[in-house]
Parts: sequence; structure tokens; C-alpha cells
Amino acid sequence: MDVTIYSTPVCHFCNAAKEFFKENNVEYTEHDVASDAEKRQEMIDMTGQMGVPVIRIDDDVIIGFDEPKLKELLDI
Repeated sequence: MDVTIYSTPVCHFCNAAKEFFKENNVEYTEHDVASDAEKRQEMIDMTGQMGVPVIRIDDDVIIGFDEPKLKELLDI
């Protein structure tokens, strides 16, 4: 399972999502869209908006920290 989070350092919900991943031993790749313009554009192209976090699990994209949806997709 491929888990990617697009986030910024000051985003409360981004930090909550990363904490959720840690607590559930979910490996993930993080992209800081505040400092990485290429990944920021990739996120905008994927979602049509600038809000973070954006979490991609394989082909599913979640905008925001939706814990029930994350649990469902990650089978937790």
C-alpha cells in the first residue's frame, strides 16, 4: 500500500494525520508543499485546490484528515 501525505509544517490537521499514521504503524511519504513548489503543483493538479492535508492511498485521494475514511482505506 502506497501512502503519501501533502502537508505544511504549521498545519494542525496534517500533524494529526501524521500522528495517526505513527500510532497505527503506517509507513508514508511526506511532501512539504510549503517549500516544494513541484509537489504543491502536483497536489493542486490532483485535487483542484490548495487545502492540506491531502492524503493519497494508492489511487484514493482524501482531502483533509478524515480518520474514519483513513481507517477504512487502510483496513484498520
